[in-house]
Amino acid sequence: MGTTGVEIIVVTAVYFMTARLGLLQEVTIGGETVTPLWPPTGVALFFLLSMGVRIWPGIALGEFAVSASISPVHIADIGIVAGNTLAPVCAYLMLRRVGFRAELDRLRDGLALVFLGALGAMLISATVGDGALALDGTLPVDKFWAAWSVWWTGDAMGVLLVTPVLFVIRAARLPRGAPLSRWVEAAALLVSVVVVTVAVTRSPLALLFLVFPVLMWAALRFQLTGAAPCALLVSVLTIQAATDHSGPFAGHTLLAVMVMLQALNGAAALTAILLAAITNERINTHRELLQACEGLAEVVDRLAPGRTTHELPRQGDERQGDERRGGRSAQ
Repeated sequence: MGTTGVEIIVVTAVYFMTARLGLLQEVTIGGETVTPLWPPTGVALFFLLSMGVRIWPGIALGEFAVSASISPVHIADIGIVAGNTLAPVCAYLMLRRVGFRAELDRLRDGLALVFLGALGAMLISATVGDGALALDGTLPVDKFWAAWSVWWTGDAMGVLLVTPVLFVIRAARLPRGAPLSRWVEAAALLVSVVVVTVAVTRSPLALLFLVFPVLMWAALRFQLTGAAPCALLVSVLTIQAATDHSGPFAGHTLLAVMVMLQALNGAAALTAILLAAITNERINTHRELLQACEGLAEVVDRLAPGRTTHELPRQGDERQGDERRGGRSAQ
């Protein structure tokens, strides 16, 4: 078995396992199961960006295995497999087209992931999948748009919340020389995310907005390394509260709960990714400016042998010297 065959098997296995985790938070609309956060879409896009489009059969096989594990295979499953395979492949092709960088260290990369990789490409999986179920008669026509909205946002949230975390894990290195205060701040951030999210999602008061200062803290101080895991943790804890109909989600219809939930998930993901990208871009620009200044100082030193930049005469001193020399010449 070649390298590609092994990679396809790995993708299939990881896709299936993350799908089973996603199904733990499923909801039922019109007799059909959908999830507010579908991690396999994020996993699929990550593998495509890391290994290339050649591993697409692993996505299709993983999706087929998931469908077969839920219920007996029927004709609509072909459409679901096609849509859930085509969507991340299209996301990959569009991101490659615009020069996307997995480091997410530029604002343009964050915007590309949001609007092309998530919101745009995942229209395919939701439309093809729900369309197949509606044509098969499994999904009632009057429930189509409710199921479609949850399907689309669930796939989009999988890209926005899971793919960046996988990028962080892939690039993770044990920091060397990090002061103790940095570790203490990271631990305090993690505790704050859990405490604040649990408090606002279990309280009957409308306090969901309080998660955003914590996400801003993560993005500004730890960039994508802190923002991506925190956004995912906020989403998972909020989904648990929504499926339990607790706190601000109590007493609402399923559609209203899904709207509130996905609005919070989307806003949290956007805040974390875009603010982290902006912060990273600013830090990189500052670093480049410092390097440019150092390079300019070295050039000046080479042009004036034996003199340092501190010894170079100032413009005012040169002008005064010229005036004195001019006065003596006149005399």
